[in-house]
Amino acid sequence: MSGTAGTAICLLRCDLRAHDNQVGAPRVSVGPAPLVGRVRRDSPASRPAALTARSVFLQVLHWAQHNADFVIPLYCFDPRHYLGTHCYRLPKTGPHRLRFLLESVRDLRETLKKKGSTLVVRKGKPEDVVCDLITQLGSVTAVVFHEEATQEELDVEKGLCQVCRQHGVKIQTFWGSTLYHRDDLPFRPIDRLPDVYTHFRKGLESGAKVRPTLRMADQLKPLAPGLEEGSIPTMEDFGQKDPVDDPRTAFPCSGGETQALMRLQYYFWDTNLVASYKETRNGLVGMDYSTKFAPWLALGCISPRYIYEQIQKYERERTANESTYWVLFELLWRDYFRFVALKYGRRIFSLRGLQSKDIPWKKDLQLFSCWQEGKTGVPFVDANMRELSATGFMSNRGRQNVASFLTKDLGLDWRMGAEWFEYLLVDYDVCSNYGNWLYSAGIGNDPRDNRKFNMIKQGLDYDGNGDYVRLWVPELQGIKGADIHTPWALSSAALSQAGVTLGETYPQPVVTAPEWSRHIHRRPRRTVRSTCRGSRKRPTSLSKCQQWTAACQRRRN
Repeated sequence: MSGTAGTAICLLRCDLRAHDNQVGAPRVSVGPAPLVGRVRRDSPASRPAALTARSVFLQVLHWAQHNADFVIPLYCFDPRHYLGTHCYRLPKTGPHRLRFLLESVRDLRETLKKKGSTLVVRKGKPEDVVCDLITQLGSVTAVVFHEEATQEELDVEKGLCQVCRQHGVKIQTFWGSTLYHRDDLPFRPIDRLPDVYTHFRKGLESGAKVRPTLRMADQLKPLAPGLEEGSIPTMEDFGQKDPVDDPRTAFPCSGGETQALMRLQYYFWDTNLVASYKETRNGLVGMDYSTKFAPWLALGCISPRYIYEQIQKYERERTANESTYWVLFELLWRDYFRFVALKYGRRIFSLRGLQSKDIPWKKDLQLFSCWQEGKTGVPFVDANMRELSATGFMSNRGRQNVASFLTKDLGLDWRMGAEWFEYLLVDYDVCSNYGNWLYSAGIGNDPRDNRKFNMIKQGLDYDGNGDYVRLWVPELQGIKGADIHTPWALSSAALSQAGVTLGETYPQPVVTAPEWSRHIHRRPRRTVRSTCRGSRKRPTSLSKCQQWTAACQRRRN
């Protein structure tokens, strides 16, 4: 480091954590052109998702620690994140995600204070805030951040480059939001990325390596003298109310790195639930049918590389099986959608999708409202949509089904569903969200033509006794067993006995697909486990699940 005192601003966007400083030679530039050298300028008009991979922050902070006397970790609440979505002007950031973000920001500030620093928080566009800080301090020598993949984020980066160029300040950028580093892909340039996930996965597994994580310094450089940390805004500052906690939620956790690491400890080491993940991952009820890492990954509160290293350790010390592999399989899907965004740019937001298909999508707002509110008259769809509205969370199985229903059964514009998910999901990630919706709509990376989910078969396969539907559609609780999935097929006497009047207490179905009839009155298969139980070899006490849930609630309260 030079003898001249300098200040580095570490702008955080998708990296709200203090662990895993990614290894790799950083890219240095003093102007804007090289900054986006490997990111397409025509990348998508992204939805400013709240934050994404934890390994980046440490890389950013690590560089600043070694190249400046004063380091300013900075998070900006960008007002553009709280406006309307691009196509249908739905709210961009809903109450569940906003609360999770605020919790994550508070948690990171607490962590940094323990290391002699703090998180500087401002409300405003990052490029404006950085410009003001450069002018105010007069000692800023570098602005450091990690690169993103989609247009709105790239526009911020372009603005930052312009500001830094005007003030003669260095720009230092990194790539770190994925398990596999962009520069380590066997598909280069990015235009060679396979359009089928399986080809992508096999290419990585046969040759690429995951870079190791790095530890954070025990003591951090201080802020520049006289700089105030700023207050963290409240829900009310954004015109939103704190969402009511629903006891039925499958995700009662709060935001932040602390909770993310606690969840991994619990799911891997305390309960061995990871060893049965593949068996339970299609569950619907309870916290422990899946890892639930996605919300923290989306905000960068946990690093995908840290999860990878913990899987490796678990396989060495406990067991290696299909389930432990499948956690990495899912992380690779997350990588894939981010690299697809790099390859296709704005096209991931296009009505015609990646395949440039002309599909006569409908824009029926009444049908869309039925889907939004969970009042389609199809119980399995309605249960999932009501869970999403009440909690900000929905299982992966549920997401696939409600997306298929909107696009294939209702024929509605897939972007209506994508923007509704953007608003509500606590784990919203722009690349994964739009990648998955393109896939469901049949205009993305699905190698099968016209894949369509059968709502009745899916309900019977994954909620055979109807317990999930009863949890979220209480007006149907009087219907016993699997019949709850097809109330319109029941006799008037059966409906009367159950206290159900179609069209009054519960809607008539807005659509019925011909293929559903094959599964009416079918005996359901054994439903996947979806509670707090572990496998036979790895018994998990219910008390541990209860203790974890109580700890999450205490943390939030």
